[in-house]
This record gives sequence, C-alpha cells and structure tokens, in this order.
Amino acid sequence: MAKRRMDRRSFLGQSLAMGCSLAASPVLTPVSFAATGGDNRLVVIILRGGLDGLDLLRPAGAELLRLRPTLAASQPSGMETAGGAMLNPACAPLWPLWQAGELEFVQAVSTPYRRKRSHFDGQDLLEAGTSDLESGGVRDGWLNRMLRHMPNTEMQTAYAIGADPMLLSRGEMPVQTWSPDVNFVLSSQGARLMQLTMERDPEMSHAMMRAMSMVDGSEAGGIVETDNQNMMSELNDMMDAQMRPKGAGAAKAHVRVAEFAADQLRDDARVACFSLGGWDTHAQQAKKLRKPLEHLSDSLLTLKARLGSAWGTTTVVAMTEFGRTVAENGTRGTDHGTGGAMILAGGALKGGRVLGRWPGLAEADLYERRDLMPTDDVRRYAAWAIRESFGLSRAALEQDVFPGVTLGDNPSLLA
Repeated sequence: MAKRRMDRRSFLGQSLAMGCSLAASPVLTPVSFAATGGDNRLVVIILRGGLDGLDLLRPAGAELLRLRPTLAASQPSGMETAGGAMLNPACAPLWPLWQAGELEFVQAVSTPYRRKRSHFDGQDLLEAGTSDLESGGVRDGWLNRMLRHMPNTEMQTAYAIGADPMLLSRGEMPVQTWSPDVNFVLSSQGARLMQLTMERDPEMSHAMMRAMSMVDGSEAGGIVETDNQNMMSELNDMMDAQMRPKGAGAAKAHVRVAEFAADQLRDDARVACFSLGGWDTHAQQAKKLRKPLEHLSDSLLTLKARLGSAWGTTTVVAMTEFGRTVAENGTRGTDHGTGGAMILAGGALKGGRVLGRWPGLAEADLYERRDLMPTDDVRRYAAWAIRESFGLSRAALEQDVFPGVTLGDNPSLLA
C-alpha cells in the first residue's frame, strides 16, 4: 500500500473543517530557539488538542465522581497536592519534581477564546497571544514579539519535515530549519476513511479530494454519505495511528526533540518552544490520555536531565488551547470545553503550588453550565514568567507581547 509524506500545514490549508484529528494529532512539532544572553531560560510547550485539566489534576470531592463516574479516581494515589487535588497516576514520574519544588499548576485558566471551541482557532489565538483573531489582523506570535524587547537577540527556528514554523515564534525575526529525521505518512486507508466522514458537504468533499490529490497524486474517489457517529471516533483513532512518526526511534521522537532543545539551551539559546499532540480525548479518555501524559513527563524529565545545572535557571510553561467538558460523555471521554490547566516546571520555580482561583463544579458555577469556568487569563501567567525571567516591562507585555492582558498582582512564580 503506497505511502507518501504529508505536509500537515498544506493539507490543513485545503481542509480546515476536517475535524479534531488533524489539529490534535501527535505529529512532530516545529522547535524554535532564541539566544538572548543572561542565564535565565524559558521553554514554552504547546499541548495541542485540549488537555483535560480536570483529569491532569483531579479535584477532591464527590462532585467530580458524580460528573465523571469512570474517569474520576475514588482511591488516593499518594500524589495529593495542597487542597487534596490528585495528580493523574500517569504523571507519577513527575511527582519527584513536585516534591522538589520544581513543578506547579495553574487551574481554571484559558485564553479569551470562547464558545466555538475549534482546535484551529483556539491554537492560533493561544500562539498569537491576542484577545481575538480579527482585531488588527495579528499573524505573528507572542514569543516572537517578546524577542523584540530583548536586546542582542538572535532567533533560529527548527521544524519538522514539511512543516512551517509555529505561529508562536513566527514574526520578523529570522528563521532557520532543523529536522529530527522522522517522516510522516498517511496511508490510502487513512485517506479513504477521511473521505467517508465528509458527509453531505460538497465544499468539504471537494477540499478533501484536492487535499488527497495533493498528498498522494491520485484521483480521489466518490464521497460516500454517512451519518454514523462512530465514524468520527474511528477517524480519530486512524489519524492518531497514521500521523504518528514512523521509522527507527520514532516512538521516542518527543524525547529527541527535548534532548535537542536542552542542548541548545545549555549552549547559547535561552528561549525554546515546541509542541506535543494527542490531547483530544473524545472517547476512552482513561486509556488515550496516558500516552500524551507520558510524553509530557518524558519531555520534562529529559529537559531536566540534559540541562544539568542550567535546569536551575529554567522555567517551562506548558499551555493548551482550551479545557474540556466537566462531565464525561457517552463514550467515556470529554468534549471541547473552556477553562483548563497550565503546567509550570523548572528549577527556577518556587514550585509545589496549585495557583489560580477555583470556581467550583456545581452546575451554576460552570461556564454555560458545561465547562470549568475560567477565573484567570493564561496569558497573564505566561507574561509573569517572561517578566520574572527576562525583566520585560509591564507596558511591553500588556501592549505588545500580549495586547489586552492586564498583568495584575505578581504571582511570584520564580524563587
């Protein structure tokens, strides 16, 4: 069965309404680096697909058990944080970081994105760092804008085969490439399955045929109409399998990215960003969330081990485009939501804390009576990580890096 490389961004340009799988699939990420001088280091990790913060850090109490009868743990794990919230068992490798004061969480945060809950728009808004995607037509990323306020900065961007630089680091700074030598393929089975999901939509069917023609050089077949809800779940599984890195060492591609990032940070680089996918857990979440959590744990522990003493001046900020519904759905998963969680790691942190204002899980406390209510802007914590690491002014952060954000009181992230 013939297989060909797939340019993810070009494909998305042809079929943006394809659904959750493409935006959340664990394809290898662009990786960007900046040399800024000084000793402090900042790593930004974009968690693509919508991390379920309520499963990452499970709040104590009977309400979660009622809303999530198969997802909420009823037995203590020995990894309870202040306030009784329990770390997901798949994150057990990270518990020593918590105990060492090198890990903390921010709960009930989000970007200003609301209601539509689209991966593509949500990720663009997260990486652009703006209040919306319309006003001013901002199409550069907040990390790149940050660099404009840091003297003597040189930017180098590395990215996987066929991918463009992340919006997060895109802007006026110069860009170069790096590849971990991993190919991505889409089989004809995967292509056919995607065709079957393009039901009753001539425009999407046409876009799919164009995209498939671009990918494999063949004529796309007819589109079969279907209203089978299970097809989308099957599509998610197929895309997860088909778009995973292939070849020797591919299972640890995320580790290779973290190793390479750490090597640059140990040398001249002081800022790095990359992404981890696979967080879209509409069905069988208890099983499907384990792998991305393991990848996140691997990445953080690899950064620590590889950075050595430089870990002590490093802050890692892990962000996602939105949270997930408070109640589990009929397929033992969760759907796109609003309020979520942010993860902070690194030897520079105070650590060992759960930050943010908890809104509660009673129905009246939820956003639109379905999602965790956001009580703070995720951009505010990213801005304070930047300010404490590199000394940028409030004006630069509020007016240029994250236009529209209000920094407010200092959460004192760093030790």
